[in-house]
Amino acid sequence: MSNNQIENQKSQMKVGSSLFDLFELIITYRRFLFIFIFLVTTGATIYALLAPKWYKSTASVFPAERNDLLSSLSGLSSLAKGFAGSGGLAALTGSNTESDKYIAILKSGTMTNDVIKNFDLIKEYEREGDYYDKVVGDWEDNLELEVQDEGNLTISVYSKNPQKAADMANYLVGKLNEINTSLSVTNAKANREFVEKRYLQNIGDINNLENAMRSFQEKYGVIAIPEQLEATVKSMSEIYVELYKKEVEFNVVKQTYGKDHPLTTNSEIEMVELKKKIDMLNKGTDDSQKDVKLIIPFKQAPELGNEYLKIYRNLEIQYKILEFVQPLYEQAKVEEARNTPSVLVLDYAGPAERKSKPKVLLYLLLSFVISFSISMTAVMIWQAIKNLRLIDQERFDTLVKSVKKDFFIKS
Repeated sequence: MSNNQIENQKSQMKVGSSLFDLFELIITYRRFLFIFIFLVTTGATIYALLAPKWYKSTASVFPAERNDLLSSLSGLSSLAKGFAGSGGLAALTGSNTESDKYIAILKSGTMTNDVIKNFDLIKEYEREGDYYDKVVGDWEDNLELEVQDEGNLTISVYSKNPQKAADMANYLVGKLNEINTSLSVTNAKANREFVEKRYLQNIGDINNLENAMRSFQEKYGVIAIPEQLEATVKSMSEIYVELYKKEVEFNVVKQTYGKDHPLTTNSEIEMVELKKKIDMLNKGTDDSQKDVKLIIPFKQAPELGNEYLKIYRNLEIQYKILEFVQPLYEQAKVEEARNTPSVLVLDYAGPAERKSKPKVLLYLLLSFVISFSISMTAVMIWQAIKNLRLIDQERFDTLVKSVKKDFFIKS
């Protein structure tokens, strides 16, 4: 036989020997094991049969559809959803953030104290004269909140009275709707106040800029700088062309007829008048510029154009901001005034016909497993001690002396 086969046979013999020893141990102490397991299992089962019966009632709710301020803005809506979906533990667990908010409300101290007071749970939990924290702990043990795969939240309450369990579950639904609606209105009010402040500031800025534009137009007599600059350039270019023609004509007439000829004098007079016209246009003293300056003085054009563009630019920016803020402001006022239910009730709780706990079969199985484990552990320890005493009396005596020294002999 090979070495591997020999080792396998030895291991099988050890396993078989261990199982045989275990069976031998059970048979040897069968009386103790039976009595101990029977007493513990029977006691737990009797307790489960005689213990107060607890009934479970369940209500189911679903988040109502609510539009926020960003829902009307396609770009910001997607951005807001992106941020909301990645925030906190909800992104890691994949849970519904609205359901998380419902659970937080239901587990809040305000809700807990309200339920304990209204349904006299101190008396039901038999905690008269006990610490209040223990009453809270009992309530938390008798409340089950679970988000289902379909997205709805189930609220389950245990009570000794089936009708009371249903009343408490339905009461929680009502209070959840009330508190959540109040929080939504408070949040909408805060949003409205913030948007309103920005809206009023925007309106004030627009009024100031419109007044500044009006004052600028009245002061300089301008209406639209780009168009008026274009008219100025065209007018001045035409006059300069005429002046250029008159200069050429003057030089030709002067060379042809002489300096003192009437044609030369007339050309010179016309040329001088054109130069005066250009000078008046540049200074803004021309008759065409007295009432409405359809033609802007050339020397003032850069300064006026720069000032006009600043006012015009800021005014256009404020108009764009108004297009953005005004719909938000109107929707914020609607959200604040709206007081519709924020929780949809899928199923109201009803009184249960059968008890939910304690479960007799569960108590029986658990007590059997636990009592068997404890008794077997005790038997194995006891047998080990007996074997040690038979095999090595000296070592056994040393261990006994150590135990007596630690537990029975005072220093």
